[in-house]
Amino acid sequence: MIIAGTGSALPTQVVTNDQLTEFLDTSDEWISTRTGIRTRHILGEEKLENLAAAAARSALEQSGVSPEELDFILCSSVYNDYMAPSMACIVQGLVGATCPAMDLNGACAGFIYALYTAQAYLKAGCRNILIVCAETPTKMVDWTNRATCVLFGDGAGAAVVRAGGEDLSFVLESQSRTEVLVGYNPPSNCPYTPHQPAAQPLFMNGQEVYKFAVSTATRGMQRLLAENGLTCDDIGHFVLHQANLRIVEAVRARMKQDKDKFPTNVERTGNTSSASALILLDELNRAGALQKGERIALSAFGAGLTAGAALLRWQL
Repeated sequence: MIIAGTGSALPTQVVTNDQLTEFLDTSDEWISTRTGIRTRHILGEEKLENLAAAAARSALEQSGVSPEELDFILCSSVYNDYMAPSMACIVQGLVGATCPAMDLNGACAGFIYALYTAQAYLKAGCRNILIVCAETPTKMVDWTNRATCVLFGDGAGAAVVRAGGEDLSFVLESQSRTEVLVGYNPPSNCPYTPHQPAAQPLFMNGQEVYKFAVSTATRGMQRLLAENGLTCDDIGHFVLHQANLRIVEAVRARMKQDKDKFPTNVERTGNTSSASALILLDELNRAGALQKGERIALSAFGAGLTAGAALLRWQL
């Protein structure tokens, strides 16, 4: 599988840590020292579907694949404006494609789960697949709770993948642990459903998520290297889910690698859920930081708990 093009889009509204102090008992120092985050992009008047379509068009343009040539659209989206239709179907219409389209929810590991799914469809006969990760986690949190609301930002990333090249290697993991990280749908008003709960924001046990993230990211990438007869020295870049700078630094320390091999953008974007690693990959691609032929290790984790790692060779 070859990544033939990437794209990303962020809301125009940028919110600084200092702005959050206007209604939260916090400070820029408190947030940045614990998370590395200084700003995040948050949807205002814009719609997530338009960000998703913009990222998709950018990826299609770079790949040279027209919307009519797409065989499938996969969209990773945890929370958006629609329960139905899928975000993938909405993006299909916005970009002018006619292929089948569906959403998947691997939480913040959704990009890697989408790559895994895309590889199976390519082996089944598809030629060109558009992957879109479109997320608005800022709508899931309690904005009076500084422990969670300061972490997130909104955004979208996209990649066009096509048949050819080397197969990607994957390590996927899921653990049913809703007591650690969970987001609820809003309650309905069905008269036949007793004891409707009140609306509940996203809940996260930060310490448990941290331990899971660091351990699974390290273990997953080390396993990929071992299975492919490689060492860390063979990897050009490690592109991780941008949840927290401390997590990235902890994984980097365990892998004993230099900082320049673990790029970050969480300082500017916050945690954009499944879009984060793809947005970072697009930034690196557009900046010319990725060399053709280099190996890239991807890693992400999220609610579920889910985790995934992938090893690919860059061909752009």
